[in-house]
Amino acid sequence: MIAFSRTLLSFLICCIFAMTAHADDPDWITHVGIRNLDIPEQTFRANDYGAVADGETLNTEAIQRAVNACAAEGGGKVVFDKGSYHTGSIFLKSNVQLHIDEGVELLGSQDLKDYPEIWTRVAGVEMLWPAALVNIIGQRNAAVTGKGIIDGQGKPFWDAYWALRKEYESKKLRWIVDYDAKRPRTLLVDGCWDILIEDITFRRAGFWTVHILYSSYVTIDGITVQNNIGGHGPSTDGIDIDSSSWILVQNADIDCNDDNFCIKSGRDWDGLRINRPTEYVLIQNCISRKGGGLITFGSETSGGMRYIMARNLKAQGTKVGIRFKSARNRGGVVEDIYLQNITMDSVGVAIEITPNWNPSYSYSELPEGYDYRTLPDHWRAMLEPVLPASRGIPTFRNIYIDQVNCQDARKAIFADGLVEKPLQGFHLKAIQIRAREAGKIQHAKDWSFDQVVIEAADGNPLKITDSDNVEL
Repeated sequence: MIAFSRTLLSFLICCIFAMTAHADDPDWITHVGIRNLDIPEQTFRANDYGAVADGETLNTEAIQRAVNACAAEGGGKVVFDKGSYHTGSIFLKSNVQLHIDEGVELLGSQDLKDYPEIWTRVAGVEMLWPAALVNIIGQRNAAVTGKGIIDGQGKPFWDAYWALRKEYESKKLRWIVDYDAKRPRTLLVDGCWDILIEDITFRRAGFWTVHILYSSYVTIDGITVQNNIGGHGPSTDGIDIDSSSWILVQNADIDCNDDNFCIKSGRDWDGLRINRPTEYVLIQNCISRKGGGLITFGSETSGGMRYIMARNLKAQGTKVGIRFKSARNRGGVVEDIYLQNITMDSVGVAIEITPNWNPSYSYSELPEGYDYRTLPDHWRAMLEPVLPASRGIPTFRNIYIDQVNCQDARKAIFADGLVEKPLQGFHLKAIQIRAREAGKIQHAKDWSFDQVVIEAADGNPLKITDSDNVEL
């Protein structure tokens, strides 16, 4: 992508929204995404700074020299000769566009020492964690673009996770294994604004693929995620939007082994301490293939989520379609969510809502034989109780699901709220689901159904129990 002036970019954004926006869209929709990308018209070849395209030489320092030189000269585009470049963590700077052209491939190092530890948030908790392969931290006006490939080469990290998980589960430590099995993300945008991620193909992430954290005015457009090459890596989410605002995601194609498009805002005591929501997000014109959820809210809900629209989405073989999940110690309010024009084929559950998700992972309890005083800091953060306990009860309310067509699901709906906090104000309209079983709704209040048809192969209707003003 060449440098854009403010006028040209504004014109293009207007054209995009003229084609995709609806007359009844909320006003905030027109303000999501990058406001301006102004990259100077000068080019820096990473090869001139020592980068070698043989797929073996470790190019971390050479690529970083090119980025630093570009930034020192006021910014520009860092490019590569065609070939494969083996590298560890790269840190992008303001006014720099990292351009991975067609025929260029960045290959992530498979040695964890090539990813220096940084203070960050991972899976809802702030802690020391390996830097990503490509990092944009505390910057503005920067981009990662091109038709090339960024390959995390994550399989050694997947294998290490599964080995540690087997060990930890035998010790009743399932709740902490994801935090002790350190694995690099592929792309991290942290504390930034006006950032563009465009066209790149991401492969085999060691952990999450694209993580947007504590950032605003970010556009992700036209990316492809292929994380199931050579195996199925744990926690290889597609795109995670985490305590961030004014985000646009569109035209993405994601095949992963966990949540495809995921909204997050912190976990438990640590997430409630930070208390920063994810808000003003538009996700549109995307497809998910394998993965945990086409569009997932949670399970890290502590900071809250609101003013989020996801539309024109497709799921093909995804475990869950529309997914809301949290836990009793997570807290947060998830509200004003709009889901429109979603098609699904061969999914597990079409619509799943559970505020008591995966207890062995969600609830931290220290087994006997450990001294709390000698525990790592992130263990203590996970074990810190949420007080009063009522603060940990999550809220799901005012959710609008419109125009869903689902074929060949295992289950149509699974919604199980909490006795003390029913799932309130879900509005389902123009929904048609064909599934093996209809499923159930429990502990819900004030739901509306308009043109909702569920065809269950087993012949049983949707079961609604312990609910108030919920009738299909």
